[in-house]
Amino acid sequence: MIKEQQFAKNLIEFIDKSPSAFHAAKNVEETLIKDGFKRLNLQDKWNLEKEGKYYTTKNNSAIIAFKIGKGEIEEDGFKLIGAHTDAPTFKIKPNPEMVVEKKYLKLNTEIYGGPILNTWFDRPLSIAGRVSIKTENLLQPKEILIDLEKPIMIIPNLAIHMNREVNKGVEINAQKDTLPLISNINEKFEKDGFLIKLIAKNLEIEVEDILDFELFLYGVDKGMLVGLNEEFISVGKLDDLGMVHAGLNGLIHSEVGRATNVLVCFDNEEVGSGTKQGAASPMLRTVLERITLSMGKDKEDYYRALANSFLISADQAHALHPNYIEQQDLTSRPVLNGGPAIKMAANQAYTTDSFSSSVYKGICKSIEVPVQKFVNRSDKRGGSTIGPISSSQLDIPSVDIGNPILAMHSIRELGGVLDHYNVYRTFKEFYKL
Repeated sequence: MIKEQQFAKNLIEFIDKSPSAFHAAKNVEETLIKDGFKRLNLQDKWNLEKEGKYYTTKNNSAIIAFKIGKGEIEEDGFKLIGAHTDAPTFKIKPNPEMVVEKKYLKLNTEIYGGPILNTWFDRPLSIAGRVSIKTENLLQPKEILIDLEKPIMIIPNLAIHMNREVNKGVEINAQKDTLPLISNINEKFEKDGFLIKLIAKNLEIEVEDILDFELFLYGVDKGMLVGLNEEFISVGKLDDLGMVHAGLNGLIHSEVGRATNVLVCFDNEEVGSGTKQGAASPMLRTVLERITLSMGKDKEDYYRALANSFLISADQAHALHPNYIEQQDLTSRPVLNGGPAIKMAANQAYTTDSFSSSVYKGICKSIEVPVQKFVNRSDKRGGSTIGPISSSQLDIPSVDIGNPILAMHSIRELGGVLDHYNVYRTFKEFYKL
């Protein structure tokens, strides 16, 4: 098997083990620990050493890992890659059990982010997230990750015989049409507190010990390589666990240089980043300042370090769709396996400017990786990402890049095997500089 395909399969395994942002952060943490990174708690005093490898977490769904450089931090700065751990899905509401005609049990959910809703129909689904357990300290409940793994629910479509216009496009009501069916019920079925009891049984704990939960739906179908030559990656959460995976491997496989290398994986990008673990929070800014102070530097040195730093905001980009070529820009049309794309927007939805674009293009050229550019059609409003939001917290030069993918925000997205390997190569090279 060629190295690009093996790396893609490793990505698929990583994503399949990351059914929620909490699991994604945990999988990143486990990889870091295996590579010798030391955990830092935010409430402790930090004592850092040059060439040391460290990480810290926030909310157990965001994680920042870094290698202290050999140089002086105020002169050599930080080299940062940013991505996010969350993906569009459905979140289970409190008291979610709903009985229909005394025969069906379904769960009440709400949309998280911006999923393509119709891709979630008729798919085997499961539940994953975290559960809070009571302890003797009321201010410190215990958190346990949970993944039911089994396909325990499905969102069934309405038959075409009852909805003759379905293939012409039908509006989907999030409160009515997307609630998952979980079971038949009868007079002996204990529907009250069904989900809490299911959680308790899975975790082998008492129902009374469960304080609360944050649970999300996910598709249990495994990712795979597809295409005549297995050149494509078909998997959920490629946006943005693909960049988390590439950044993580770039960090652990890079040698320590003069600068301090940082990987930051935010949470809640899909809902605006306005949380304590999101890109709009002071989380990253605080960690970078604490690194500087822990190295015996002062506030002035911290600001000097920022001025000598660079950020790659790594999210995915939109590839030219073979069936909808008119939806892409007229001249900038990135394709699958054509190389990572630099994302640009006149309205500053992306942070890229001519300076930062030149930096990333230079990295790509130095290792012979092809590079593309993405801009939206002028008559379409595009999305944004963590780059501009991070810039509101840290005035660091930044470029927004991503691999071109198809079906972004579908329950299964499609990316390129070669693209994923190449973007990892650019990250590794960036950390070496």
